[in-house]
Amino acid sequence: MDLLTPMTEISERFGDLTTALLVGGVTGAIFGFAAQRSAFCLRSAAVELSRGRLGPRLAIWLLAVAAAILSAQAARLTGLFDADTAQLMNFAGSWSGAVLGGLVFGVGMVLARGCSGRLLVLAGTGNLRCLLAGLVLALTAQFTIGGFLAPVRRWVNGLSMTPGGRNVELLGSVGAGPWLGLAIGAVLMVAALLLVQRAQAGWGKSLFALLAGLAISLGWVLTYTQSLVSFEPLGVVSATFAAPSANIMLSLMTGSFALSFSLGLIPGVFAGSFLGGLVGRELRLEGYHSVPQMLRSLIGGALMGFGGVLAGGCAIGAGVTGVSIFVGPLCLATVFFFLGAWIADRLVDRAAASAHAPVQVQH
Repeated sequence: MDLLTPMTEISERFGDLTTALLVGGVTGAIFGFAAQRSAFCLRSAAVELSRGRLGPRLAIWLLAVAAAILSAQAARLTGLFDADTAQLMNFAGSWSGAVLGGLVFGVGMVLARGCSGRLLVLAGTGNLRCLLAGLVLALTAQFTIGGFLAPVRRWVNGLSMTPGGRNVELLGSVGAGPWLGLAIGAVLMVAALLLVQRAQAGWGKSLFALLAGLAISLGWVLTYTQSLVSFEPLGVVSATFAAPSANIMLSLMTGSFALSFSLGLIPGVFAGSFLGGLVGRELRLEGYHSVPQMLRSLIGGALMGFGGVLAGGCAIGAGVTGVSIFVGPLCLATVFFFLGAWIADRLVDRAAASAHAPVQVQH
């Protein structure tokens, strides 16, 4: 399948940077629509797992991840994508950032009652709680990248870095390649499909979960193809929300916009989720019901912004995009997303539920 010719024609017509913006918008719209229709959410999956349930939310998350791995590795095998050129691989990763950032992010998504991707998707359907928490996430991410939290980030990340100024790709580090990745993706896909049937997740939602995973690989393939024909030094990237949200927030504050994949991605997700909500008749304005609920949500958003930058990616950027090409620190961060969610669910949500449970009096 030759994508070079059409990509060349589009880039020549609209310009390299505008094309990158369009590619980001298309990728984001497909992901946003599919994530809204499937109710994809890492937080929900992690909470189910922490409570000992192999439920529908976990099935949906696992389907999307398996689809992303299978399609990304298939794209590598067919020459549509070269993972070595991915921007995620072109800098040193941080094992210490993955551990601490993963824990902080996992706690934050439980407090905010949604992972970073879910906040963005629900904001597109009118959820003002998620919109405000997402804005706090973006601000905190910017503080962590280049603001007063940046020294903390540099110190934590510097505790344990990957060698050679590059990230670690797990398949290559064990002398394997895309075929092993394809096999791992196939095993996960079979497990996910069995879980969908067992948990009665619904085949309609499952199909949209598959589409959400495929959107990740679409971003990889399109940005890689454009990098081959572009005169501009464009990065090979796919969906991630922590750093792009921070960059868009900074652009809005300064009025200086640089056309890029990221600049198209976030509005694309909003548009896609809005369309998904419109199709499903799920558009509605929702706000906070109490001050404690608002404080919990905002604290969760801040923790996700800080933890996502420390970890090198958010629930989507690390937990799906990074995992799809087996970036070592991002795979580790995903494990700690689950662990942080387990800790927060156990110490906050389940403790609160126990405190409000009716006292059983024996007669």
